[in-house]
Amino acid sequence: MKAVVYRGPRKVSVENVPDPKIERPTDAIVQIRSTNICGSDLHMFEGRTDFETGRIFGHENLGQVMEVGPAVERLEVGDWVCMPFNISCGHCRNCEKGLTAFCLTANPQPGMAGAAFGFADMGPYQGGQAEFLRVPWADFNCLKLPPDAEEKQNDYVMVADIFPTGWHVTELAGMRPGDAVVIYGSGPVGLMAAHSAMIKGACNVMVVDRHPDRLRLAESIGAIAIDDSKVNPVDRVMDLTHGLGADVGCECVGYQCHDPAGHEIPNLTMNNLVKSVKFTGGIGVVGVFTPQDPGATDDLAKKGEIVFDWGLSWFKGQRIATGQCNVKAYNRQLRDLIHAGRAKPSFIVSHEIELGKAAEAYQHFDARDHGWTKVILKPGG
Repeated sequence: MKAVVYRGPRKVSVENVPDPKIERPTDAIVQIRSTNICGSDLHMFEGRTDFETGRIFGHENLGQVMEVGPAVERLEVGDWVCMPFNISCGHCRNCEKGLTAFCLTANPQPGMAGAAFGFADMGPYQGGQAEFLRVPWADFNCLKLPPDAEEKQNDYVMVADIFPTGWHVTELAGMRPGDAVVIYGSGPVGLMAAHSAMIKGACNVMVVDRHPDRLRLAESIGAIAIDDSKVNPVDRVMDLTHGLGADVGCECVGYQCHDPAGHEIPNLTMNNLVKSVKFTGGIGVVGVFTPQDPGATDDLAKKGEIVFDWGLSWFKGQRIATGQCNVKAYNRQLRDLIHAGRAKPSFIVSHEIELGKAAEAYQHFDARDHGWTKVILKPGG
């Protein structure tokens, strides 16, 4: 099959690789119809992780079941399915609590919890930016899609990661209907957080970024765009909340955040959130932060550490919650919102590109070129 293979910092190629096979009775093989390039892929693409060369990218995957193992009971060949980016067994202590992003079984690395398709430090599993994908524990990990799956696949594929992750960050922050929400970052996850907050009844949603195309998308769903290259974002949030600050805040950027001049400042969004969120407010963090970052610009960041305004956050009595999204906690209800027409996460899609042009797409998306807001690769051409 053809697949997107990592060949070193800022280099991927589409290569012929061996087809996946059923390895365990609980496996399924899925023919991929839509697979996204995610902002999290860029950390690996840029060489900022220990993702091994020769491995296949891709953790946002949707397709049709092609083959099932003898122990698979709920799936049939031809079913349209969307897979969480988390790979989870469904029966360990964490999975039984709904913490599927921290499965204790799927990752063979000692002392690690959590596994994923095509992701650094998240187990040996290949990604789905390919024509076919092996799905372990398929009955648990494959979400069946409604009859409109093919027609709405650009919406449903977002249920693999970024739509649940956007929803998750509002949950981590403790958002309630009527809240004022500030979101730092209007990349795909930030835009999904804004979409989620609007669906959940926020009184206003403020999105901080500096890319005009992404800010326009935020405005298209009713959010207030704040361009931090033109105004101080904290001051603007305070103006919009009558000096109180937002009820809740969402961090959707992570450790590679930059100031408007292009300098990487790992603690920038976290400390701006502390200043932007009210006394007793909540902060959710889903932007990627890593325990080590050898490519960082300072010694603290190389160890995964930042200088954090802990004193101010403590003084304000803020709550902070973090972590990867447990996709299965949300994916069924988000699927149903799409099916009912209440959610349309595909509003962020800028490009649908055949798999063979993935290398070009990675270059544009990594450069944050104007108009490249979300890319869906189509292995079918």
